[in-house]
Amino acid sequence: MKYSEIMVRYGELSTKGRNRKAFIGRLNGNVAKTLHDFPELTIRPKRDRLHIELNDLPYEPIMDRLSHVFGIQSFSPSIKVEKDMDKVREAALELMDRTAPKGVTFKVQTKRSDKTFELDTNGMNLALGDYMFDKRPDLTAQMKHPDVTLRVEIRREAIFLSTETVKGAGGLPVGTAGKAAMMLSGGIDSPVAAYLALKRGVDIEMVHFFSPPYTSDNALNKAKELTAKLTPYGGRIDFIAVPFAHIQEEIKAKVPEGYLMTVQRRLMLRLTEAIAHQRGDLAIFNGESVGQVASQTLQSMAAINDVTVMPIVRPVATMDKTEIIEQARKIDTYDLSIMPFEDCCTIFAPPSPKTQPRTDRARHYEQRIDVEGLMAEAMAGLQINSIRPGQEFLNQDQDIIAELL
Repeated sequence: MKYSEIMVRYGELSTKGRNRKAFIGRLNGNVAKTLHDFPELTIRPKRDRLHIELNDLPYEPIMDRLSHVFGIQSFSPSIKVEKDMDKVREAALELMDRTAPKGVTFKVQTKRSDKTFELDTNGMNLALGDYMFDKRPDLTAQMKHPDVTLRVEIRREAIFLSTETVKGAGGLPVGTAGKAAMMLSGGIDSPVAAYLALKRGVDIEMVHFFSPPYTSDNALNKAKELTAKLTPYGGRIDFIAVPFAHIQEEIKAKVPEGYLMTVQRRLMLRLTEAIAHQRGDLAIFNGESVGQVASQTLQSMAAINDVTVMPIVRPVATMDKTEIIEQARKIDTYDLSIMPFEDCCTIFAPPSPKTQPRTDRARHYEQRIDVEGLMAEAMAGLQINSIRPGQEFLNQDQDIIAELL
């Protein structure tokens, strides 16, 4: 017996009213992007289900990819059967023989969207239940918490049978909430913030600041690898690397030590806003958590935010570090994030940064550097890559990575 398709059930889309069609279309596109390297698949979006026809491919790797796609409530490997009860009984028995071990409890659960079919919900439950008792006397019927549930969906085009249902990632299809720039540092917090943005349907593109020769290719590849870890949740993500070394050198030379961090962050935010405007992004996301470090006190945030009126969203702002780490482990970014490659945020970090910087002072010290000229130079040096599911960037350095872990 082979499964003919994977049946996908939608998540919050049931609440979207007239926008439902657009949400389904976006989810269909995201699933297609996530499964881009399985060209044999046929994906058919319907009003209340997404059908992924396997065309003889194994279902397990497809299921693994789908578990990361936001906007999916659940999915099941299924058998498509003609609306012929003899064939339905035969396929149901074959499915139960494969998936229901001897002596387990079971029930039949039917949904009928095609009201013209000869049997209603109870009729189908009884017909298949009685047939199972005849052919599998080892099985015991149990309506509450059975070991195996034989799910039957009577739809217009066919009848679909399944015994396995996997919970989806939930949330909204990526792209349905608009597009935003995500400031990705390479630490623990920003990948978690990016994951939460994706979960609410935001189509993010990563903005990462790098500072060669002070930071290495490994640091840049680590940020790309983190981005690749997040692509299964929504498909392709654009990665924008911003050269930042010259700006840091200028700030280091002309700004008092206590304000190095504040002015540096103001330049990062200015550049991210410029990139966002250039690429049509509606907001900026970052991984700041209130009170976690000197740049994330409310006073620091106010002094840094002073340079932009663009909305800034901080998905992990109120989470404890332990909560963020727990989430990072769940999405498999933690081990990458703790790799101790040098970071542009730390290479010129002052030993005693201001935790309560004054906005007027930050503005004053910023006047000592050529903000417009330095920004134009950085914008001219942007490196943009599209990162897709399955791409790897640190494989060539396995020996180095093994030593670091």
